[in-house]
Formats: sequence, structure tokens, C-alpha cells
Amino acid sequence: MSSITVEKVWKEYGDQIVLEDISIEIADRAFVALVGPSGCGKTTFLRMLLGQEQPTQGTILLDGVPLPPEPGPDRGVVFQRYSVFPHLTVLGNVLIGKEMMAARYSARLFGTARKAAIEEARALIAEVGLSHALDKYPAQLSGGMQQRLALAQALIMKPKVLLLDEPSLGLAPLIVKQIFEAIRELNRTQGLTVFLVEQNAFHALKLAHRGYVMVNGVVTMSGTGQELLANPQVRAAYLEGGRH
Repeated sequence: MSSITVEKVWKEYGDQIVLEDISIEIADRAFVALVGPSGCGKTTFLRMLLGQEQPTQGTILLDGVPLPPEPGPDRGVVFQRYSVFPHLTVLGNVLIGKEMMAARYSARLFGTARKAAIEEARALIAEVGLSHALDKYPAQLSGGMQQRLALAQALIMKPKVLLLDEPSLGLAPLIVKQIFEAIRELNRTQGLTVFLVEQNAFHALKLAHRGYVMVNGVVTMSGTGQELLANPQVRAAYLEGGRH
């Protein structure tokens, strides 16, 4: 199970209200998109789901239990900037999480444990479409390929929830489409709950089971992804002329 309940959550920094009275339900294995303009509070909200920020008021529950006040392996994250190690190959980047968890100080696995971890890493790399690049380094990959690598890197830790902070930032339109389709397929095949924060509303809402629109720290609209795509207000604010 990996459902999330957000109850009357506020976030304030001094006199500044960043998030105001947020209450949403994220079902187990759902693909949820939160869209809105830059600076509206989306990333702050994602950081609270990750455990990097704490609500000023309200509660966040993961499977009915209060969310731990720090990041944990139950929540994987992919940031808008590629969070990969430049000195490691594609295989090495995906393998490193397993190695650091099993051998904290040496970051190395041996024997049958290493063989099993390599097989698991190879399978994930294939699932994100990077089998042809196993021995390449991040500098040899395109931006879209690096984001796929970051996805595999997060998934090797078997999180319950995958959090994505604007993974399409700076990518070409065709690559954006491919990245979102890859995320949606991982949601289906891995049984993950996916929470996606995006300015790129078209592709995010097209694939999301449920979407939320945030403006100035307030959730102003919600519905299925298709319902929001068909909403004239959403189209005017986020879609028309902007299907990037």
C-alpha cells in the first residue's frame, strides 16, 4: 500500500504563507499531477511529501501513519536537475544505491549479492530504455536519457512513492512526451504511487489519473487529468500556445 492523505496542511515562513489549507487524497498506485505557475508552492509541497520540509499546521499520512520527519527509502525522488553521479557509468549509477545500502562504508557488493544487484539494475535500465547505454557516462547522455537514468536510480531502492519535481524542465517537446510516457508505464508496471509536480500541464494531465491546479499556495481546481484538460480555465492558463 502507498496511499497519502494530506489534511489541512499550511506552510508558513515567518509572515509569508506559502501553502494554505491543502487537503487532498492520493490513492494507492495512483498517478497524480500537481500543476501551476512557477512560485505557486508546488515544490514546497513536494518537499513536505519527501520529508525535507514540515507543515506549519496539519498532517500528512502515508498509509494512515504520520509521515516521518525526514526523507526515507519509502519515497523515491527525481529532481528537475539530473541527480546522477558524473564519474559512474549508467550501470554504476543505478547500482550505487544498492551498494551503499548493503555496505555503507565500502559501497561495494561481492559474490552472489553483487550478481543479483547487477541483474536487478540491468532490468530497470532496460525498463527505462537505456540498455544500449550501460557503459556510458552521464556526459555522454542527452538530457532525456539522464532523466531516465535518474528514474532507474530512484526505482532500484523500491520506494512506495515516486516523487518527481518538474522532470521535463529544459527538455525538447518530443523528449518530454517520451519521459512522461515512461513514467506512466513505470506507474503501471512497478505498482508505484506517482506524484508529479509540473509546469508542463499538457503532458502531465494527459497521463495523470488525477490532477490538481495550484495558484498562490492554494489548490484551486481538481479532477481527473482529462477533466482538467477539458476545463476552459485550465486550457487558457496553461495549455493554449504552450504545449511544450
